[in-house]
Amino acid sequence: MHYEITGDNLQMVTLRLASGESVCAEAGAMVNMSGNMQMTTHMKGGLLKGLKRMVTGESFFMTEFTPEGGEGFVSFAGNVPGKIYTLNLAGSEFIAQKDAFLCSEQGIDLDIAFTKRLRSGAFGGEGFILQRLSGRGAAFLHCCGDIMEMTLAPGEVVRVETGLVVGFESTVDYSIQLAGGIKTVFFGGEGLFLTTLTGPGRVVLQSMDIAKLASSLIPYLPLQQNSSGR
Repeated sequence: MHYEITGDNLQMVTLRLASGESVCAEAGAMVNMSGNMQMTTHMKGGLLKGLKRMVTGESFFMTEFTPEGGEGFVSFAGNVPGKIYTLNLAGSEFIAQKDAFLCSEQGIDLDIAFTKRLRSGAFGGEGFILQRLSGRGAAFLHCCGDIMEMTLAPGEVVRVETGLVVGFESTVDYSIQLAGGIKTVFFGGEGLFLTTLTGPGRVVLQSMDIAKLASSLIPYLPLQQNSSGR
């Protein structure tokens, strides 16, 4: 498989597959494809894996794309402004926020990953469940806004605004802490909690929080009129 990522802040990834190669993607992520590309919708990993994907907010079914009679291409894009991050796994595990997955090669397995601390799940902004990617191959994650990648040394700590963590290697410790003292919590404008990531391992961050983006657009949306026209 060969791939190309095009665009700036509304990126799209195009995968070129040889005959017999396949990729899986979230339902509705496909942008375009060659005429010989065949689509098959199924529960990757069976019923249990399908139910687990629903718990993480992903679709119950996955769509598989396979070219027939030669090479073919298929393109995917996210549903908000952002960039695409290429994740190459070689037997390791990567923990991602539940709506980051876009598409992957067949060798990538998707599962759920529970946060280690109740406090993390209750206040971390991602709920109690994250997504675990494992296996061998390439996966593509959609990030809101721009991407920042960091490699933390053992014991190195970075604190991130909740909602801006795309994912991290399974060796990274994940927890939630208060964003400073009482005055900072209520008047600092950064929310109640910050995500704390402790190395070693790779961390992928995004510059935009989809929840904040949505709330910032609300004042500009037209008010809906009731049935009487008032």
